[in-house]
Amino acid sequence: MTIPAPNAAIVLVFAIALLLFMISYLKFNPFMSLIIASIATGILMQMPLVALVTAIKKGAGETLGGIVLTLGFGVMLGSILSETGAAQRISSGLIRFFGEKRIKLAMVLTGFIVGIAMFYNAGFIILIPLLFSVVRSSGQPVVYLGLAMASSLSITHGFLPPHPGPIAVANIFKADIGLTLAYGFLVAIPAMIAAGIIFPEFRKNINGKPLEGLFEIKTFEASALPSFAASIFVALVPVLLMGFATVGELTMPHDAEILKIFKFIGDPNVSMLIAVLVAFAVLGKAATMKDLIARSSTSLSSITMVLLITGAGGAFKEILSQTGISLQISNFFIGSSLSPLLLGWLIATLVRVCIGSATIAGLTAAGIVQPSVASSSVSPELMVLAIGAGSLMLSHLNDTGFWIFKEYFSLSVKDTFKTWTLMETIVGVVGLGGVLVLQQLI
Repeated sequence: MTIPAPNAAIVLVFAIALLLFMISYLKFNPFMSLIIASIATGILMQMPLVALVTAIKKGAGETLGGIVLTLGFGVMLGSILSETGAAQRISSGLIRFFGEKRIKLAMVLTGFIVGIAMFYNAGFIILIPLLFSVVRSSGQPVVYLGLAMASSLSITHGFLPPHPGPIAVANIFKADIGLTLAYGFLVAIPAMIAAGIIFPEFRKNINGKPLEGLFEIKTFEASALPSFAASIFVALVPVLLMGFATVGELTMPHDAEILKIFKFIGDPNVSMLIAVLVAFAVLGKAATMKDLIARSSTSLSSITMVLLITGAGGAFKEILSQTGISLQISNFFIGSSLSPLLLGWLIATLVRVCIGSATIAGLTAAGIVQPSVASSSVSPELMVLAIGAGSLMLSHLNDTGFWIFKEYFSLSVKDTFKTWTLMETIVGVVGLGGVLVLQQLI
């Protein structure tokens, strides 16, 4: 018997509430919570048990199959940038170039460039020593500059491949990665201006202080750092390769041999592998090659839980799809004025508020709106960005990013809401606005 749409909606609300209860109250890890919620959802929707298990394996496998290599090579690239001091060189070079009068802009660009190749938490930890140094030398408030840096790190995490959320959602919608990256840059610019340049001006009065001694962070003497040109080139190799493929798609005949080469090297998996190899070749002089290879390989263990959570999110998405919940929820909005872009953003926002994880929010929203996107003319690349914007909204007590920002800058919970939470919300709202503008232009 088919369960009517209102009951499907109730099951979905229950599943999200169950996730929130397990993660926030029982303190289960998100991987375990997502699998339990997937099983509960399937049972409540009267799904045969054998089919339920098959769907979980299918969803996890298909989701990870499209992103595991990209994430693995991405972590290795981030580790090399850190271990060789390239990330520190990029930061110090940009700050020196822009000068103290434009120090905030330098922090925004630093966060953006480093954030392309690194997960948010890793990028934040690597750049924190530089931020504290700049605060001491410039006399600017730590929260003022911290917001500038954190905003662009967050934007890359939510909007741009090869970060886990955007690339997993792009895989679900079969979006072109290069085009998603190109559109993502366009959406990121106004979001960075609003959240990283304008917003900090209204938070200069919030007093924070650097929390020193909390983590042991590797720093380098200036003489031991690689050159700025080499460092920034290595960080941007994946972007350049994916960009070549996108430009080739738009300007070359589809049967051109050079286009086939561009599409090969512009594939996210291949471009990240090439970037790692280029990093070894270009930055290897800054550390012994043996140690560099060993440490970059060891860094792969840091994404184990990210991969498990992403795979479990894919399983949850598959359950929503196979039980018909996604289709029924989508059908509920057919005939309304609510576009799939706005619907995806709204659902991602609601899940983000409930669960805290941007990756889970993105995967859940993508699973729900996928049927309506498949039957519409909306750009799958813009769907990735709209959901990415929603997945960053209203970060609060159940998000690790909230607590990292609070503890590093010694803020009260109230002040963290007034700074970090509001900054993330500005990114999400302006990001959606940018997507809606792009929709009218393409």
